[in-house]
Amino acid sequence: MESIKFYRSSGEHGYLSNLYKCPVEFEGRVFRSSEDAYQFGKPTDPATAEWLVSAPKPHLCAVAAHALLPWDIRPDWNEIKMARMRAVVMAKFEQNAALRVMLLATGKRCLMEDSPTDKFWGIGKRGDGCNFLGQILMETRKTLRYVRR
Repeated sequence: MESIKFYRSSGEHGYLSNLYKCPVEFEGRVFRSSEDAYQFGKPTDPATAEWLVSAPKPHLCAVAAHALLPWDIRPDWNEIKMARMRAVVMAKFEQNAALRVMLLATGKRCLMEDSPTDKFWGIGKRGDGCNFLGQILMETRKTLRYVRR
């Protein structure tokens, strides 16, 4: 079965990217993208979280969040980041019907974040990364398909 690779927020499957602009209500706040909603939870300081999501574009929010120094990051971030990403991605597709339809239309194909630099969320340069974002998208698709029956 063919897989679907995505990376940028544009193109046929750009909607799978966390950088894709669409409103996501999460924890009582509306964000412009799932990336913003995810990264908002990373800093220890609320002012830093606000600063991150004030970046002009979602990819700049991500870049700034990756540059945070260890003492600016919640001490439990590594323990909670997967659950947060699952919740944010589910919110994105539950709240945006057109995106939900497109996600469900991917059928049972493997979804792969084709990031050349991220071996955790994506497949990395050599294609041997963990692809956790792709896995979460496939879990979300399965859940939404089951819920929609």
